[in-house]
Amino acid sequence: METQVPLGRPLSSSGLSHGSSSNLVLDSHGDENTLEYRIKASDKSGSKPISLWHDVTLVHVDPATDRPTPYLNFVCEIPKFSRKKYEIATDEVGNFIKQDEKKGVLREFKKGDIFFNYGCLPRTWEDPTFVHPDAEGCRGDNDPVDVCEIGSRIVGTGEIRPTKVLGILCMIDEGEADWKVVTIDADDKWAPFLNDIDDVEKLLPGTLSAIREWFRTYKIPDGKPPNVFGLDEKFMDKHYALEIIKECNHAWKELITGEKERKLEQCDPVVRGLVRKLSKSNLVDLAIDDDEAPAF
Repeated sequence: METQVPLGRPLSSSGLSHGSSSNLVLDSHGDENTLEYRIKASDKSGSKPISLWHDVTLVHVDPATDRPTPYLNFVCEIPKFSRKKYEIATDEVGNFIKQDEKKGVLREFKKGDIFFNYGCLPRTWEDPTFVHPDAEGCRGDNDPVDVCEIGSRIVGTGEIRPTKVLGILCMIDEGEADWKVVTIDADDKWAPFLNDIDDVEKLLPGTLSAIREWFRTYKIPDGKPPNVFGLDEKFMDKHYALEIIKECNHAWKELITGEKERKLEQCDPVVRGLVRKLSKSNLVDLAIDDDEAPAF
């Protein structure tokens, strides 16, 4: 019989939200290039573990003023010009970063190095019980929302950066909707000039098509077919992207409060298993000041 985690059980005892990286430190544990290797975040004292998925706010907070900014936090998993497939371990307590593996073998992009910083938005979740009307009938992929950050700096694994949302691409990955949000670091030299997806096409021509072709072909060296895309393969604008992000932030709240698990009776057994596996590792209390959907 499956053990149910009590609703509201905290992930950690800190109960704190982190709006930026100013009070966080990253440490590696275990030997690199092994299945045990983890990159762990904690507060500056090193005494309180921090989940990069749950304890970092979606909206970036200026550490100097402690006020929300117009930017969203981006958690980098895979730095640009690298290929090791690091990811937040969504089904492990603490959600540390690990290198993905398949059948005990650590995974890298066989296609080669990725050319943008790749990671996710904290406090988002692509709900596997939800089929977005624009997603070709496919459900969410059960992960935080992916981010392609196109700035010039190399962002390290586990680093948190404030970014401007520019647009979004709907990839269909093996029958699942896998949204890719395009952002740029708020401190990048191009950031003042890029405010929506059309600006990227105009000022950095070829960038969007290169991102799409990367995702179309990166699994071919593994013997898999090319990926396909919804919405006629178009990158949608900032407004559309923010609506998707809001939906996924709401889904995240349902996941961690246990509300989603209470609604699973009508779902097929595979989906129920996916959600319950996450719920058992991630059921947490919401921070008092984060009970409303973020305002963009």
